[in-house]
Amino acid sequence: MPLTAHLAELRNRLMRCIAAVIVGFAACYSFAEQMFQKLIEPMQGLLHNGYFQFTHLPEAFYTYLKISLVAGIFVVSPYLFWQIWGFIAPGLYEHERKWMVPLALISAMLFAGGAMFGYFIVFPFGFDFFASFANDQIQLIPKLDEYTAFTLKLLFAFGMVFEMPLFIFFLSRLGLVTSKGLRTKRKYAILVSFVVAAILTPPDPFTQSLMAGPLIILYEAGIWIAYLFGTKEEWKEERRLKKEREKEEKLKAELEASVSESVDLPDTQDDSKQPAEKEI
Repeated sequence: MPLTAHLAELRNRLMRCIAAVIVGFAACYSFAEQMFQKLIEPMQGLLHNGYFQFTHLPEAFYTYLKISLVAGIFVVSPYLFWQIWGFIAPGLYEHERKWMVPLALISAMLFAGGAMFGYFIVFPFGFDFFASFANDQIQLIPKLDEYTAFTLKLLFAFGMVFEMPLFIFFLSRLGLVTSKGLRTKRKYAILVSFVVAAILTPPDPFTQSLMAGPLIILYEAGIWIAYLFGTKEEWKEERRLKKEREKEEKLKAELEASVSESVDLPDTQDDSKQPAEKEI
């Protein structure tokens, strides 16, 4: 397929994704107020007066728009991921293309699962940590737009990082990564996890650790995924290396045994000469 055809297909799929997001946004806007109440729920018990503040007239309206847009993206995420995998499909083998629909569904589930992890696990601990600095002289009264931008950014970030096992699965099937290579680069992956967490989260070590921890765990899961679902060439290479190690160990054991026998032989000969010397 020529480059112009790839670009035309990319344009068509982008237009479909944009249309799907618009439909999802329109459907979710009817529930904007309920979603807003759910979004601020982890924070309500920590506020001094129990309310947020906004300083610009359209700020609350824009907040509802942003929440509806993000919710719409999550709602239509199976279709979005299906478009992404559909664009990649021409580069796959025929027997691998049948995975497109399952991969799209799994991608959407991981994306939503990452957001749920951020909402139910990270938000309570993180908000409680930040609110603990409030005292009689310092009161927590967050701005509406800042809180919304902060939470939506975290939801997106956790949704994206939870795609790592599927990303590793795809690369391992293409033969671009192996479980052995991932294991040898583990220390670099830990460093990159903290760097990515520092970019995607606020500049505090607590929130960064809450994201870097799952990233490292997902990387370890990706190693096993690459081992189980990687190319057959990797398995053949590992079996070949294992046989070579076993052969080397066997030769080493035989060599040690032969050396020990050669060392014990003169002692035996000396012992056989002693009775003859006594008889003389």
